[in-house]
Amino acid sequence: MKIIFSLLLLLSALSGCTNTGKTTLYDELGGKQAIASVVDNFIHEIEFNETLFRYFAESDIARFREKLNEHLCVLAKGPCEYTGDTMEQVHAGMNITEADFNLGVDLFIQAMNKAKVPHPVQNKLLAKMVPTRKEIIYL
Repeated sequence: MKIIFSLLLLLSALSGCTNTGKTTLYDELGGKQAIASVVDNFIHEIEFNETLFRYFAESDIARFREKLNEHLCVLAKGPCEYTGDTMEQVHAGMNITEADFNLGVDLFIQAMNKAKVPHPVQNKLLAKMVPTRKEIIYL
């Protein structure tokens, strides 16, 4: 009986080691499919916004979609690798103003709302994106 109890105690301890209960932001977002939904919604928002559309008018939208999916996946600690250019390279010469950047953030929030991303999770993702601001505006 003592051996069985010890074995059960050991198994219980080991099972706790295999699952730490930690989830990533990627998991909280809903994974690859949810990120893709946000990206598609964001592209749709840009498409119908005259102010921001001019920055994307000559873009390869399929590539933009692919690289934004990768970028968000990496920021959210998902199982991805970003294979695109740096933010500075992508935005060089665009002279994106603070007002246009802020409009882009607003459209991104709308895209997350449409994808039904909970507001606390939205805030976590936006916090991960904040450092890229300086790599995007006025270049």
